[in-house]
Amino acid sequence: MSRIAVLTSGGDSPGMNAAIRAVVRYGIERGFSIYGIERGYEGLIEGAFYQMDRRSVGDILQRGGTILKTARSERFRRPEGKAKAAQNLETFQIDALVVIGGEGSMTGALELSKEYGIKVICLPGTIDNDLAYTDTTIGFDTAVNTVLDAITRIRDTSSSHDRTTVIEVMGRHSGDIALYSGLAGGAEFVLVPEVEVDFNDLCQKVIESKNSRRQHSVIIKAEGYPMDSVQLTHKLADRTDRDVKLVVLSYLQRGGAPSFSDRMLATECGVKAIDLIESGIFNKAIGTVGGKIVAFDLEEALKVEPEFNRDLYDAIGILSK
Repeated sequence: MSRIAVLTSGGDSPGMNAAIRAVVRYGIERGFSIYGIERGYEGLIEGAFYQMDRRSVGDILQRGGTILKTARSERFRRPEGKAKAAQNLETFQIDALVVIGGEGSMTGALELSKEYGIKVICLPGTIDNDLAYTDTTIGFDTAVNTVLDAITRIRDTSSSHDRTTVIEVMGRHSGDIALYSGLAGGAEFVLVPEVEVDFNDLCQKVIESKNSRRQHSVIIKAEGYPMDSVQLTHKLADRTDRDVKLVVLSYLQRGGAPSFSDRMLATECGVKAIDLIESGIFNKAIGTVGGKIVAFDLEEALKVEPEFNRDLYDAIGILSK
């Protein structure tokens, strides 16, 4: 009987548990033995393997986070770390490794494949939506909805105080969370790493909002925008003579029950992973294109450059007038 191992790596994202559940239960149904690896690549180096059964993934579909836990591994970046990881896969007689994570996690899987011949399948688990080969990633929809809920609540208190609020969201290199939550949440301005903004334009927007007797203004800022959020808030208050508050959502965006969309995407990707392994197809990155689950060559998938949706970004300025 063939053995499959599954791990989650990098930052956790809502829907990872749904993906694990699909891999385990569908894999067992197809006749595979499934092993979980705790704490990502760090656990792979340490040999943190355990065999999973159907009950191992009971009552996790609706839970955020990951029951396998996750970690960032500096040791895995070094040759001796990858060698030990590959050795442990051989010791446990693992025939294929399923990796659920973002770009860094997938890059690690590709290195194991190229350097040690490990057969891998990757699922796109990241809230940042920064894997360009797929339309969306597991956890992104939930993260955006979490931000939208926060925007709605913050608007209530901001309007009571005639206040401008800067909301910092996650996204070090990708502004998609800021973009989509800002557009759907009716933000007056959105700051993302992909677009250089004239600070005067931002100040003008806030002042015009005040002059038009709006009760509040909401500015969404991706953490990767090249200005410290506290500094931005102080400068904005000084230039506009407004009461400006900063709200940093931080890890709040990673937690919580996954949305319908993320549960479905995760489940379908997990099922697809088992189908590919059963068919003898490996070294693939699973994603979605036009609503369909598709498998891409892993190395080619990682080469696809992200394209920021400038049309949507420009629409925010129009719709917020």
